Amino acid sequence: MLKKGWKINSILTGSCPRCQEENMYVEKNPYKLSKVYTMHETCSHCHLRYEIEPSFFYGAMYVAYGVSIAFGVAIFVITKLILGLSAKTSFIALGIGILVLMPITARIARNIYINMFVNYDKDWRKNA
Repeated sequence: MLKKGWKINSILTGSCPRCQEENMYVEKNPYKLSKVYTMHETCSHCHLRYEIEPSFFYGAMYVAYGVSIAFGVAIFVITKLILGLSAKTSFIALGIGILVLMPITARIARNIYINMFVNYDKDWRKNA
């Protein structure tokens, strides 16, 4: 699949950005809405503390906005330009699509945000 060590691997799989051995989230399914934001406190392999500082993931809200815009543009292009639906139908699909993708957007935004600050360490076993 994706090569270990690439940030895109950690972003798409939700794995620890330092070792990429373990999922950061307690519940792998993002559609269990009561647990969408519930994360392990630390990685059990490399012991990285995910919440680097208090309220660390507040910055992920800005990333989520950008990810939502990207999803929205993609939905609109698919519905309006490729499928040829009316503007009204396209905007309805856009609203529904953004709501349906909200849990995925939230997780991807957190994954992108933590990967902006933590790099993969191929020698994490020595440094752990």
